Amino acid sequence: MGYLIESVYFLTAALFIIGLKRMSHPTTARSGIVWAGYGMVLATVISFIHPQIQAGTGNYLLMVVAIAIGGAIAWYGAKKVAMTAMPQMIAIYNGMGGGAAAAIAAVELLKDHGDKATAPPTFILVMAVAGALIGAVSFSGSVVAFGKLQELKFFKDDAKFRFTGQQKVNAAIFLAAAVLGLVIAISHSSSGALITIFFLLALAFGAMMALPIGGADMPVVISLFNAFTGLAVALEGYVLGNSAMIIAGIIVGSSGTLLTLMMAKAMNRSVSNVLFSNWAALGSGEAQAVTGSLKAMEPSDAAVQMAYASKVIIVPGYGMAVAQAQHKIWEMCKLLIERGATVKFAIHPVAGRMPGHMNVLLAEAGVPYDLIFDMEEINEEFPTADVALVIGANDVVNPAARNDKSSPIYGMPILNVDHAKNVQVIKRGKGVGFAGIENALFFADNTRMVYGDAQKVAAGLIQGIKDLG
Repeated sequence: MGYLIESVYFLTAALFIIGLKRMSHPTTARSGIVWAGYGMVLATVISFIHPQIQAGTGNYLLMVVAIAIGGAIAWYGAKKVAMTAMPQMIAIYNGMGGGAAAAIAAVELLKDHGDKATAPPTFILVMAVAGALIGAVSFSGSVVAFGKLQELKFFKDDAKFRFTGQQKVNAAIFLAAAVLGLVIAISHSSSGALITIFFLLALAFGAMMALPIGGADMPVVISLFNAFTGLAVALEGYVLGNSAMIIAGIIVGSSGTLLTLMMAKAMNRSVSNVLFSNWAALGSGEAQAVTGSLKAMEPSDAAVQMAYASKVIIVPGYGMAVAQAQHKIWEMCKLLIERGATVKFAIHPVAGRMPGHMNVLLAEAGVPYDLIFDMEEINEEFPTADVALVIGANDVVNPAARNDKSSPIYGMPILNVDHAKNVQVIKRGKGVGFAGIENALFFADNTRMVYGDAQKVAAGLIQGIKDLG
C-alpha cells in the first residue's frame, strides 16, 4: 500500500510540474490547468486509502461533506466571478489554503503529548508551529486583501489603519507569537488556552501587516501571501509525512515568491518597500502640478483619426476589463487591419492589477497571440505609432514615473504611450488611478480624452470607421 501511495504522489508531483510549465504560455495555459487538476484529483482520491485514514483516525463522512461543500463553492465562484474580480478571488483562495494549513497544525498541537515515548520529536512540533504561524498570517492577511480589492466599506480608507510606531507594534506581535509558539513546541504543551492565544496573535499580525497597505500594492501582497500559503502547506506536509503536501507546497511557495519579485520589479519597488514603507508617499515631496488641460474628443472624430492611421498600438487596462470591452475592441482592430493598418497590443506587467489579466481577456476575445507584446518588446515602437489607444489604463502610462522625482510612482517602468504621434484615452471619468495622482499623459498636447464606458465608446469607433467605407 505504501508503494502505491508514494507512486501516486510522485505522479501527482509530475502532473503539478507539467501543469505549471504549461501555464507559463498563453497557448498551453488552459491545458496546463487541466493537467494540474488531474494531479489534484489523484492526490485527493489517494487520501481515502491512506493508512492513517484506514486506521480510524479519519472520518469519511466529514471528508466527503468538506469536499462537496468546497467543490460547490469553487465551481460557483469560477463560473460567476467576473474577470475584474479575479485578484480578490485569488486572495480569498490563498487565504483558505493558509487557513487549512493552520488548522492541520492546530490538530497536531492539540494532541496530548504527555507520553514521551510516543510524543513526536521537538523538531516536528517546531515545524508544526512554524506552519501554523505562517498559515494563520496568510489567512488573515488574505482576508484583508480581499476586503480592500472588493472595496468593502470598512477597508476603503487605508490611512485610518496607519499610526506612529506601527512597524514596532507589528514586530512585537510577531515576536510574541513566535516566542509563544516555541514555548508550546519545546514544552510539548497541548494547552488549549496557550494555543488559542498563539493563533490569535498570528491572525492579528497577518491583519495588521495588510491593513495599512494601499490597494495599488495589494496584488504584490496577495502574491506574497500565496508564497506563505505554499510554505505553510509544505511545513505541515513534513509534519504529517505527506510527500504530496510537501511537493505541492514547495511548488506554490516558489512560484508565489517568483511572482512577487516579478511584480515588485515591474513597479520598480522592493518587497520590503511595499510591506513596510507604505505609510507615506514614496516620492521625496509633493508631486509636481500637472500643467495643460484635458481635451475631449467625440468617438466619431476619434474614429476618423484611427481609420487613417497606418500603425495603431492598443493599451488595455482595468477600465476595459470592467466594461468587458475586449470583444468590441478586437472587432474595431479587425476593421483597421482590413484597411491595411498595423495593429499591436501593449501589455504592462501589472495591467489590470495582476500579471496576465489583460492577456486572458484578449485571448477570450480571440486576439491572436502574435499581436500581443510585453512592455519591453513594444516600448521602442510607440514613436512610430500614428495612434496609441489607451483603454482604462492610468498609472502604468503616466509619464510622471519617468520625469517627476517627487511622484509616488517615480521610477516605475511604464509604457511609453506619450511618445506616440497621437494618443486617445478612453476613460469613464476624470478620476485618478490607484496611486491617487493626476496623469500627466491626459494633459499632453498630443492626447485627446474620449469619455464614456469603454464598450459603448468602442461601438462608436466601430460605427465611425464603417461609415468611412
